[in-house]
Formats: sequence, C-alpha cells, structure tokens
Amino acid sequence: MSPDLLLPLIAYAFVTSITPGPNNMMLLASGVNYGFRRTLPHLCGVSLGLAPMLVGIGLGLGRLFARVPLLYSILHWVGMAYLLWLAWKIARSGAVSGTERKQVPLSFLQAAAFQWLNPKCWMMVFGALTTYLPSQWHIDALLTLTLVFVLVNVPCVASWAGLGKICRQFLSNPRAARIFNFVMAALLVTSLRPFKFDSNLF
Repeated sequence: MSPDLLLPLIAYAFVTSITPGPNNMMLLASGVNYGFRRTLPHLCGVSLGLAPMLVGIGLGLGRLFARVPLLYSILHWVGMAYLLWLAWKIARSGAVSGTERKQVPLSFLQAAAFQWLNPKCWMMVFGALTTYLPSQWHIDALLTLTLVFVLVNVPCVASWAGLGKICRQFLSNPRAARIFNFVMAALLVTSLRPFKFDSNLF
C-alpha cells in the first residue's frame, strides 16, 4: 500500500471505529454491567472479527453477495433480529453489582460472528475496500489494509469499554442502572440505520 493512502486509511479507520454504533453501544453497556476485564473477550471479538470480513469480502465474497442478493437479505434480517434481541437483553439488565452475576457478557466468538450481522461494519468494510485499495492491488495490499484497520480499531473500541468501566461506579443505584441500560438499549435500536448493499461496488 502506498504511503499516500496509508494516512487517509488510518484516519478513516479511526473515525469509523470511534463513532457510536452497535459495537460501541454494546461495549459501553458491557463495561458498565460486567467491568473491563470481563468485557475483554467481547472487545477482542469485535476487532479481530473485522479481519476475516475485510479479507473475505476483498477476495470475492462481495461478488457472491452481488450475484445472489438473497444471501445478503437473509444476513441483513438476521442481523436486525439479533440486534433487537441484544437491545432487549441490555434493557433487562439489573443493577450493577460487584458480585458475580448470572448473566454473562458476549464471548469472543459471539462478538466476532456479530460483525457479519452489523450494518455499520458492512459500511466500514465496503468504504475501506473501495476507497483505500488501489485499482490494481495484490494480496499484500489487502492484508496491510486489514492489519492497519484492526490495529486502529482496538484502542477505539477499548475506549468505549473503558468508559463503561468508569461509569460503573456511578451506577450502583438500581434505578440509575435501569435507566442507563434502557437508554443503551434505545440507542442500540436507533443505530439500526438501513444499509443497502450496492452491487455496483463489485
């Protein structure tokens, strides 16, 4: 990848990774309800889950979705349903407690798989591949793009989980915790902006 594309790619990865979206809303809520340490598998799943998505779509999955739009439609609606279920789960979370809770945060594999169902991730991946890969690219350019994106994404999403950890100490009151979780659930639902698959990109 040429140096003149590297800095714009870093800026793009930072802006798209740090801004609110389903992942960051869920990490913030997880940091509050479970703490930073227990949220680490979820956090790592978000960042590392982007890698196979970037490489897979870059190598041809995008063309498959363009040829068989039904596949993307199924993925889209499954993702919407899963996000609504997660919002409901967050809304039902109880008060923040220092003791072990019956509920468990998202696992690494659940978070990694969720990237394929996240509308914002599709936007991020398509934007990166169509804007920052040169017209005549080789596999090393795709791998460099993927590595840069993941390295930038890690501290961005970690900051949301860390913010949740900071907020945790102020939400020991059951009523405050319920209000927070309800607001997080509402924001997660609001983040379900429609994303249309553009077959012309492939």
